[in-house]
Amino acid sequence: MRYVAYFRVSTERQGRSGLGLEAQRQAVARHVAATGGEVAAEFQEIESGKRADRPQLAAALAACRAQRATLLIAKLDRLARNARFLLGIVEGSGEGAWCSATCPPSRPARSASSW
Repeated sequence: MRYVAYFRVSTERQGRSGLGLEAQRQAVARHVAATGGEVAAEFQEIESGKRADRPQLAAALAACRAQRATLLIAKLDRLARNARFLLGIVEGSGEGAWCSATCPPSRPARSASSW
């Protein structure tokens, strides 16, 4: 399986410390190893999860569509803080899919068409 990884922290301090990002990277790496997948691209953002205009998330979703890859996040709260925004991502992803590294590897990613 081909993945596009998306990492997000909310504050500059979290971004500089690397603590939040490092934990996300470890979770994603474990998931990729467990599924035998590969990371085709990575995107990192320091931005509030409440903001809808996140350039790196938009770039990650575009990469997913272009490469027919699955967007991989460490935890759901790294992607969205509210259901409306999350559903907008799912609907806007076309045939792309997303999954969280906290999901068991045997569980398939959800695609927009399977909701």
